[in-house]
Amino acid sequence: MASDLTPALVELPATPYPLHLRLATTALILIDMQRDFLEPGGFGAILGNDVSLLRSAVAPCQRLLAAARSAGLLVIHTREGHGPDLADAHPAKLARGKGPLRIGDHGPMGRILIQGEHGHDIIPELAPAPGEPVLDKPGKGAFYNTDLALILANHGIHTLIVAGVTTEVCVHATTREGNDRGYECLVVSDAVASYFPEFHRVALEMIVAQGGILGWVADSAAVCSVLTQANA
Repeated sequence: MASDLTPALVELPATPYPLHLRLATTALILIDMQRDFLEPGGFGAILGNDVSLLRSAVAPCQRLLAAARSAGLLVIHTREGHGPDLADAHPAKLARGKGPLRIGDHGPMGRILIQGEHGHDIIPELAPAPGEPVLDKPGKGAFYNTDLALILANHGIHTLIVAGVTTEVCVHATTREGNDRGYECLVVSDAVASYFPEFHRVALEMIVAQGGILGWVADSAAVCSVLTQANA
């Protein structure tokens, strides 16, 4: 028999079917909402991408972040980047890309994807609150070479609400590994974005294919509604 102290399950409308979760064991992970990816003059723009496509996720992320904080969820932010000496960057990663500048080069926002530089930081609209973990990750997935698994275990987390950029790369990598590690993963469809709309669409379809092979997808309105009602 469940204890009276066991947090109540709440139902969140999602695809391919509703997700049942407990707020006390749920975390929001905001992936790589950094200037280098979302602002003109950043790495994404230098590579020839239209950063406005990524900025479409900012307002949904703001609403999601506010709802998660009000509901008392653990909120975790990630930033992709490397130390100034690039010792944590694989040569294969540094060699990729055909743009005029690469990781570590000097750009309009400082050295590209280097910790401590202006471009590496999270955009002001989604600035971490005091006490919220900020994980600097050298790879695409948020688990690789970070303390994410330890933080989640220490907080007893079972469900991950994932938002950020880009849908098909860092969001997908994090969701896939989260799934492999036994977490229930929900990706928030309008709070993730890609420079390539078709990649965004297909990446979300892949998550929910075959009965939710990688997890669930729901929009920010549905997620915020559940978080707000459960916290009422």
